[in-house]
Amino acid sequence: MPPADTPDVVRRPVRSYVLRQGRLSPAQSRALETLGTRYVLPFAAAALDAAQVFGRRAPVVLEIGCGMGETSAAIAAAQPQTDFVGVEVHGPGVGALLNRIEAAKLANLRVIQHDAVEVVDAMIAERSLAGIHVYFPDPWPKKRHHKRRLLKPAFVQALARRLAPGGYLHVATDWAPYAEEILMALGSEPLLVNTAQRYAPRPAWRPQTKFETRGLKLGHEVFDLVFRREG
Repeated sequence: MPPADTPDVVRRPVRSYVLRQGRLSPAQSRALETLGTRYVLPFAAAALDAAQVFGRRAPVVLEIGCGMGETSAAIAAAQPQTDFVGVEVHGPGVGALLNRIEAAKLANLRVIQHDAVEVVDAMIAERSLAGIHVYFPDPWPKKRHHKRRLLKPAFVQALARRLAPGGYLHVATDWAPYAEEILMALGSEPLLVNTAQRYAPRPAWRPQTKFETRGLKLGHEVFDLVFRREG
C-alpha cells in the first residue's frame, strides 16, 4: 500500500482518440495563429450561446470529428441558413478547417479544439441542436481497443438529450462490425427513432469524403445511420 501521505492515483479517462498532433504545415500554423481568435471557440464549462456566437438565431448542428474539414466546410457552404459547430482535437485538422472557413467566407461555421465528450457535457444545452454529425469515427478495430469507441450507449444518450425534438443524429462508418454496434446503441436509446429499416441511403447533402473514397476503393462498404429524436 502507498504511504498515507501519497495522493490518490488519478485514473485517466478512456479517450476515443490518441492525440498524435503530427506536423503542422506552415499554412496550418499561420491559420491557428491568425484565424483562431475569429473562428475557434474556447472550451468553457458553460453552455454555448450560439445566437451570440453567430449573431443570429438559426438551427445549430454539431459535428464531432471534423478531420481536415473538407466535409464540414462543404456542408456549411451548402446550408447557409444553418449554423455549424465542429469539434476536433488535432491541430493540423483545425488549422486546415480554419483556412477553408476563411477562403469560403463561411460566417456559419466555428470550431472547438477539445475533447468531444467534454464539449457535449459542458457546452451543449439539452434540446438545443437541430442535428449532430459523426462521420467516420475511429473504429478501433482491435478487440482490446473497443473500449475506446466513441459511440457507446452512455454517450449516445448524452447526444440524444442535446437534440431538440425532431432533431437528427447522422453517423457514417465504413467498418461493418462498428456499424452493427452503433446500430444497436442508437436503436436501444428510447429518445431516438430510426428513419430507415436498418441503414439509410447516404443523404445527398453529405459529400463523399476522401477517406470514404479510399475505403470504397479498398472494398469497404459505407454505412449511414440517421436517427431522429421524438418527444
